Amino acid sequence: MTAGPPVLVTGLPRSGTSWVGRMLTVSGRLVYVNEPLNPQRPPGRSPGVLDASVTHRFQYICPDNETPWLAAFSRTVALRYNWRAEIRRNHGPGDLARMAKYGTAFTVGRLLARRALLDDPFALLSAEWLARRLGCRVLVVVRDPVSFAGSWRRLGWRVDVRELLDQPLLLRDHPCVAELGPLAGNRDVVTGAALLWKVARQVTDTVARRTPGIRVVRYEDLCAAPLDGFRDLYDWCGLPWTGRAARRITAACTSSRSGSRPAFAWTGLSRTAYRPMDSRQALTSSSLPHADAARVRALTADPAAFTHRSS
Repeated sequence: MTAGPPVLVTGLPRSGTSWVGRMLTVSGRLVYVNEPLNPQRPPGRSPGVLDASVTHRFQYICPDNETPWLAAFSRTVALRYNWRAEIRRNHGPGDLARMAKYGTAFTVGRLLARRALLDDPFALLSAEWLARRLGCRVLVVVRDPVSFAGSWRRLGWRVDVRELLDQPLLLRDHPCVAELGPLAGNRDVVTGAALLWKVARQVTDTVARRTPGIRVVRYEDLCAAPLDGFRDLYDWCGLPWTGRAARRITAACTSSRSGSRPAFAWTGLSRTAYRPMDSRQALTSSSLPHADAARVRALTADPAAFTHRSS
């Protein structure tokens, strides 16, 4: 029995990757792996899941620096949990609970010929390498820039552009990243989020045009018509679309519980921000004042439409 290629769901943080990843896992054919390239513990820095040293947010991996990453990610997508490495590094009560969760999921998934699903916003800049070198089917989720910037402002998140500028191979292969240089030390959340969105969009469009197996999807399109959208993504990822999957996606995307809960909260041992929601209601969330929204539109203006690739 052949499991098929691993799946990567990526996109900038607060673009809906956790939601998309969770909706794909209701197929019963995937093992959910949360943010192995996140440098924060948890969910990252778990050598049982990925036995490699993550040094930057948005780590850039390419053929010129792949040596430590190829072996590590090959184990991850093959669902081979590294128990020894995990125990050496993390052995508190919470660590042991996460180890039991992931170790069991990896082992059972491998025995049942399931595929790894990596949900990782921090893999965005390495999506091309993961598609070409490991054969991942890559879904890049892109959110409307105004909603994206509004979400970052509400959470008080800022861009530390040094994480990007301190990667020479990234600047060599994607010179547009250097446009973020003036943001160093800038505390304007809205401007920072908008320019990060623009640069990430440029990188995404470049690699999606030239790399088979990368597909760009709009968050808003999935929110507006989740059943149709996910049925299409199931087909593209080679997952069976069943009545059970349709029912569970419908239930998860029409939940009325979101109104009484915080707009953002980490949940679970793997610290995922996903929770059931009314997906159509999400289309009107994270708004910005008119002046800020206009500024974001101006900063991210690009006549090119989103790239949709289904190679």
